[in-house]
Amino acid sequence: MKTSIYTRHRFHPDIIRRAVWMYFRFNLSFRDIEELLIERGIDVSYETIRRWVDKFGSTYAKRIKLRAGIPSPVWHLDEVYTRINGKMTYLWRTVDDEGTVLDIVVQRRRNTKAALRLLRKLLKNQGIKLTRIVTDRLGSYGAALKLLGMKHLQDVGGRKSNPAECSHVPIRRRERKSQRFRSVMNAQKCSQPIAKSITSSIIDVTSSQEIHFESSGLKQIHNGIWSRHQFARKRSAKEK
Repeated sequence: MKTSIYTRHRFHPDIIRRAVWMYFRFNLSFRDIEELLIERGIDVSYETIRRWVDKFGSTYAKRIKLRAGIPSPVWHLDEVYTRINGKMTYLWRTVDDEGTVLDIVVQRRRNTKAALRLLRKLLKNQGIKLTRIVTDRLGSYGAALKLLGMKHLQDVGGRKSNPAECSHVPIRRRERKSQRFRSVMNAQKCSQPIAKSITSSIIDVTSSQEIHFESSGLKQIHNGIWSRHQFARKRSAKEK
């Protein structure tokens, strides 16, 4: 029997989902979300919200990715640099022609090997026939595409890579809010959920199994909110 990923958590899954989604969807700090929840009668500390984000952020990003439709056959590739612990690090990003972020890879290098890693991961996960790959003038893209036998699909020049460059903005905002990323792993864990949550709603992070689990075993939340005291009364009633 499958168990919910929220097992042994005191707060209702809807509260956890809402808090994590707000963190990635809007440029809010943990303390900002704590105050917003307090206004709705939910007493939870910012440290608890941080643990929720670390635990469920990647899971929600994977769910949104699974629910996404087939991407456009036109891809835009771009990279942006950031400093992590004083070292130059690059966030490689791919978006389709409609602005949907397909993947983000955080790497230390900006060479052919790094570009090849990004492209191989994309081709393995997306599984569609490409018609065009738009890049900037970085030579690593051309060299990597040549090794894959896809050099003829490359389109370079002008402002054609603007969709990929504009999609870096939410990550930059989070980086400034967090006062830089702590590590490469931290940057990777933050980038994926932020990119996926921009074009998603709170419903997209809920799996069908959890909808069935919650509707059959738990009382629905009134207006999406339960306070800590309501949970305590419900638990004490069950124990009696």
